[in-house]
Amino acid sequence: MTTTTVLVGDPRPHSRTATAGLAVARHAAAAAGLRDAPGPDDLLDLSRIRRMLLAPGPPPEVGSALGRVRATDLLIVASPTRRATYTGLLKVFLDLLPSGGLTGVTAVPVLVTASAAHTLAVDVHLRPLLLALGATVPVSGPALLRDAVPADGGAGGAPRLDGVLAPWAERAAPALRAAVRTGSAAV
Repeated sequence: MTTTTVLVGDPRPHSRTATAGLAVARHAAAAAGLRDAPGPDDLLDLSRIRRMLLAPGPPPEVGSALGRVRATDLLIVASPTRRATYTGLLKVFLDLLPSGGLTGVTAVPVLVTASAAHTLAVDVHLRPLLLALGATVPVSGPALLRDAVPADGGAGGAPRLDGVLAPWAERAAPALRAAVRTGSAAV
């Protein structure tokens, strides 16, 4: 069975970033031909463990989160933009992975941005980080304008978000199917 995890690097719980990440996960999983649609149980929200990330050790909750990310087949990595890149929270978490820690994982980077001027950051900043950790990143990740993502995670803005993601998923489908099926290191 193929597993999907949505890693959310937003310091705020119940964020637009989590909503966006889950929406991208549903579209990516469907595009990859996976049977199970990702849901809330597939969400790994770093806001829940943010205070533990810099603790010596790390604590078991952090170790469990790192293990989950390393063991997943399809990893959606979602962050709001901060200073035209991803959050420090996401960077701190990913820095805890060893070199090659995402080998065998197919990843899709996602940024939620307040300005269209930051849409390239998903491929210029977040994608290279995932590649450096050994992930397969077969497609350009979506950069979603904040206004397209429902604020409360509710269905009110879902049609608009789905309208943005459907064309992305259609373009990404062949590469996602190949990467998730074979676990290849397509770049």
